[in-house]
Amino acid sequence: MSLIPTGSSALLVDGKLVPGSGGAFEVVNPATEEVLGTAADGTAADTDAALEAARRAFDTTGWSRDHTFRARCLRQLRDALRAHLEELRAITIAEAGAPRFLTTGAHLEGPVGDLGYFADLAENYAWRQDLGNAAPMGIPTHRYMLREAAGVVGAITPWNFPHQINFAKLGPALAAGNTVVLKPAPDTPWCAAVVGRILAEETDIPPGVVNIVTSSDHAVGALLATDPRVDLVSFTGSTATGRSVMRAASDTVKRVFLELGGKSAFIVLEDADLGAACSMAAFTVCTHAGQGCAITTRLLVPRNRYEEAVRVTADTLRGIRPGDPDDPGTVCGPLISERQRARVEGYLRLAVEEGGTIVVGGGRPAEHERGFFVEPTLIAGVGNDARVAREEIFGPVLVILPYDGDDEAIRIANDSPYGLSGAVWGTDEDRIRRVVERVRTGTLSVNGGIWYAADAPFGGYKQSGTGREMGVAGFEEYLETKLVAEPAAR
Repeated sequence: MSLIPTGSSALLVDGKLVPGSGGAFEVVNPATEEVLGTAADGTAADTDAALEAARRAFDTTGWSRDHTFRARCLRQLRDALRAHLEELRAITIAEAGAPRFLTTGAHLEGPVGDLGYFADLAENYAWRQDLGNAAPMGIPTHRYMLREAAGVVGAITPWNFPHQINFAKLGPALAAGNTVVLKPAPDTPWCAAVVGRILAEETDIPPGVVNIVTSSDHAVGALLATDPRVDLVSFTGSTATGRSVMRAASDTVKRVFLELGGKSAFIVLEDADLGAACSMAAFTVCTHAGQGCAITTRLLVPRNRYEEAVRVTADTLRGIRPGDPDDPGTVCGPLISERQRARVEGYLRLAVEEGGTIVVGGGRPAEHERGFFVEPTLIAGVGNDARVAREEIFGPVLVILPYDGDDEAIRIANDSPYGLSGAVWGTDEDRIRRVVERVRTGTLSVNGGIWYAADAPFGGYKQSGTGREMGVAGFEEYLETKLVAEPAAR
């Protein structure tokens, strides 16, 4: 049976696939603006049922303590997803506007494979650590530390890389022994709903361990931050919403993981191959139409080569045309929605108002009468104090900024409320190291190095979030620490 919904997709609540009590809402193809179908519209009542199921599964079953069983279930889910890869790929391209070439990596196949990494962690992690004997207050004592699941996790995810972010939360949360209520973005409900169907029908994951509530109402996700049955909220999205999640979670003093916005700097040092570096920066900002929080959207170049850098970058951007995401050659697909395109176009108007120049792009591609496309765009002539250089645009828009000397490049890179990612290009290893050590950001690529991997922690400094996702550090976000002390053996 095909996974692709012919009617409406369903919620997953307590092991059952059920319709949303709010009816259904439309799922739109961002490349064609056509309605693909509908998704179950979950409500507060559905979320309440999901939370009750997750709480019960955590409190009354052995899920959190059976590490071997959890590892087997995660591998089972990985293998079941792999058996449906082509259907999942079709949904991801149609619903998220994801370029086909990216579905072989971070948009689908990579995150599915990463479930195996977290299964291995569940089996091999040191759940108990012996601290040896001591005599606090003169009492001979043996101490050991236990690592245990945090409890019920409320996971709230965005639309830009739905599989990557959904599995970056489900994988470690489940491996650690938690139960989960997942609330995906309204723009990409099918990417989550089809995973719920596979999980319910093709794995041994017990009822209530994973619950998936799709909804057109953002307030449904907000319930996860306030409900006392939730022990930890894992949120990926905008910094503004992240602040709201943090405030809401404070009433019950629940733990919060936040992966938020970015305005990352691509620093081209004076000894770098300017052409290669600027071309890479241009290509990067076009990937998935710039809809990635860690994409480098500020290009910092030496002032004495500024004009050359503008020319090289513009030439590369002109050669990247927005296209059908189902075409294997497409790098820059559509934006996710009309709302997002209007947001990007608003920033392009603002750039001109701020005294900037649209060197290339700045409009809708003439070859696409339908679809939420925006041309790859280069903005020059503004300083780092311009809003277009400080605020997250989330489109294929690159701002180029000149600097004088390494110290100023570092100052500009750090002069941002964000600190999520970045890049440094150069040839002198010592010079690169000095720059890397001073840039305040969670991940850095040097000369094209790739930092994304299952075993590599990802997260940001400053207003780019709290905590880390992926790797052992990401796994441990979902654990609590218990210290046990007992009389020392005589």
